[in-house]
Amino acid sequence: MTTQLLICDDSNMARKQVARSLPDGWEVNISFVTNGQEAVTAIKEGKGDVLLLDLNMPVMDGYEVLEAIVKEDLPTLTVVISGDIQPEAHQRVKQLGALDFIQKPVNRKILTKLLADYGIYSQVEEVVEKPVPVIAQPVVQESEVVEASKEIVLAQEHRDCYQEIANVAMGRAGDLLARLLNVFVELPIPNVNLIEVSELSMALSAVEREESTSGICQGFISAGISGEALLILNDSSFTDIARLMKYDADIDEDAELELLMDMANVLIGACLKGFSEQLDLSFIQGHPVVLGQHRKISDLIASNSDRWQRTLAIEISYGIENYPIKCDLLLLFTEESMVTLNNKLAYLIED
Repeated sequence: MTTQLLICDDSNMARKQVARSLPDGWEVNISFVTNGQEAVTAIKEGKGDVLLLDLNMPVMDGYEVLEAIVKEDLPTLTVVISGDIQPEAHQRVKQLGALDFIQKPVNRKILTKLLADYGIYSQVEEVVEKPVPVIAQPVVQESEVVEASKEIVLAQEHRDCYQEIANVAMGRAGDLLARLLNVFVELPIPNVNLIEVSELSMALSAVEREESTSGICQGFISAGISGEALLILNDSSFTDIARLMKYDADIDEDAELELLMDMANVLIGACLKGFSEQLDLSFIQGHPVVLGQHRKISDLIASNSDRWQRTLAIEISYGIENYPIKCDLLLLFTEESMVTLNNKLAYLIED
């Protein structure tokens, strides 16, 4: 009997990765949806005997889908596949009725075993060999690199890939921060744009909210890639962070700088590691540089604008549940780096 399988994820790349990771020989009819609201509708239409569900989505997120399934008694078996790997996230989805949790990027062996363990897929079914798509890495001539650096654009397909890679990396960093502070970290949908330096302040306007901020910048390089990681923390967050870190000393400017460095070490390091693992590269990180303390974001950007021109900007806004803590991590890749990055993405994009 054919199983009606529903894959729900706002990322096209992630949906394809999950579909390619399904067990060989499993008789399924696959439907795809891009947010939780579409998932609930599809389940009601009989398209979701089994639901493979992302958590971090627009319109209706994965938690809300699980709540709707319970409230409306919808007939589906749910496995969550997410980049949010906090232990608290695992507990919450199971309390809401999910069978289990798999972290992104999905691993075929782990997914197959899990489906078999829950009796959703029988490993004794006839195994049908699936052709494995061979994705050739585009060959870029030196002359093409020079030309590309002049007219680089952010195609929607690449934007989707960068957003999904950032989503997974963000989850790794959020997990470390959650363990450090013993809290639940609220993860956003990463914001990906190719922007001018003059637009950086505008991109971060939601962080400022008329508050003063403190910032740290740390450069990073790899073969054909260079960029800056910028961490900005609202000054009003320091008191709560100090309390969560059980920091006993007086919270003066030196203490705030120490706390800012601690946050930067956790978030920047883990996020870059998450990127490097997915793209099969290695970053060398420079020494962190203090951009300023107790200043407006526009001032932080203006005084360091010589570091960035046109840039691929990936913005991640971390929040802490039940605390007014707000910090933004901005990964800024040089325009020239996008040639190498896009070549790397070719291995992750199905023809």
